[in-house]
Amino acid sequence: MNRIASFCVDHTKLEKGLYVSRIDGDVITYDLRMCIPNAGSFLENGALHTIEHLFATYVRNSRWTDGIVYVGPMGCRTGFYFLTRDSIPKEEVISLLRETFRFIAGFEGEIPGAAEAECGNFRDHDLAGAKAVAADYAAVLDGWTPERMAYRA
Repeated sequence: MNRIASFCVDHTKLEKGLYVSRIDGDVITYDLRMCIPNAGSFLENGALHTIEHLFATYVRNSRWTDGIVYVGPMGCRTGFYFLTRDSIPKEEVISLLRETFRFIAGFEGEIPGAAEAECGNFRDHDLAGAKAVAADYAAVLDGWTPERMAYRA
């Protein structure tokens, strides 16, 4: 079998940041790297799950809702994939993600979609952990530009 594109990225050089992982037609896959790979610190399941709920809810309720394809965590627990239509300019993706992670960092209240009838693992949430991760990642995105979205060779 052919190696998939994400396995061809040198994970020994990846740092926290925002990268274009791949482009398939009009869909852009962004790599939201929140942890340095293989550095011993990974997203805890409860925090990751809560980020997923808040992230997906926020972006799907943004002005860019029609251009949002998917939000989901990486199995390695070092970040998320964010898929959008190419109708959203990269500058706007950065801005939306800054807003999103600030929203998560300051969120108070009931986690959207976290009731038993809405979620397959509704008990496994950690709002405090999600807020801490989001605050850290929002700081990473400050000053981020489209030019920085390419993986380093």
